[in-house]
Amino acid sequence: MAPFLLMAVLSTQTLAGQTALDKINIIPDLRSLAPAMAVPDPRLTTHTKPFKVDVELALIPVTVTDDMNRLVTGLDKGNFHIYDNKQLQPVQHCYSTDAPVSIGIIFDTSGSMLHKIERSRQAITEFLNTANPKDEFFLISFSDMPTELADFTESVDDIHNKLIYMLPRGRTALLDALYLGINKMRQAKYTRKALLIISDGGDNHSRYTEHELTKAVKEADVTIYAMGIYDHYFPTEEERLGPSLLNEVSELTGGRSFTVENLNDLGDAAAKISAELRNQYVLACRPQKPVHDGKWHKIKVRLTLPKGLPPLYAHAKQGYYAPVD
Repeated sequence: MAPFLLMAVLSTQTLAGQTALDKINIIPDLRSLAPAMAVPDPRLTTHTKPFKVDVELALIPVTVTDDMNRLVTGLDKGNFHIYDNKQLQPVQHCYSTDAPVSIGIIFDTSGSMLHKIERSRQAITEFLNTANPKDEFFLISFSDMPTELADFTESVDDIHNKLIYMLPRGRTALLDALYLGINKMRQAKYTRKALLIISDGGDNHSRYTEHELTKAVKEADVTIYAMGIYDHYFPTEEERLGPSLLNEVSELTGGRSFTVENLNDLGDAAAKISAELRNQYVLACRPQKPVHDGKWHKIKVRLTLPKGLPPLYAHAKQGYYAPVD
């Protein structure tokens, strides 16, 4: 295999307990290469028909980082291997693109956010300011229940204007808000879809259970990112389990959860998430023997790299539901 060079081209500040996420570009040596609606809402009070992924040609977004938590770009399809239920599947195409994304912002406005709301607004503003001009967004706030504040729009000003008037109060219906956001994504116009959650604790007021939410997350083709602003003391069991809940649903989709201990670091977390969305690989995979069994299929993306490179890690969704004939 041709030798590779490593180049650091971007750096951001360090989050509490984390290394700064630089962007590492792996470059081949070319000389050696051959040629506003208030809930309750029907989507929250009734179960919808499960969404099944058409796996005739699956598109799998993948983020690659090194052991210092820096983004890695410059890989090609020969570096990736996809396993579907432990069966190796050929990667048809691999490309990196800053294609537009449909993004849903899920914002915690419960009472415990009172002293965190302003910094959280600023973090979202920073995230929006680094977006692709053609990205589309919607905004859901949640306290006792989720409320859709802004429908899909390409105008970041529309989102900014809604953020100004959000006031913290009430309890935390996090699961219901995520469920509403996942269902809202059925209206997205882009193939790439992501939810960004900003919250400071676990759920204590939802109708949906964690089991129901996990099933909905598995059925959706949506990448979930989270910024968790947790207190050092959790007065309830639900709040204590909040960080693990956000970690689990994020990792299930190939996204990540960032724990923010210092409110001043919220902007850095938002910038990291935006950078990951801008620098994902998209792997196109056509199963050699397509299976239409309606079952959950586990996906594992592994990397093959030249000798001498440090360990790299692929973050991708953990599976999909196959369609049924």
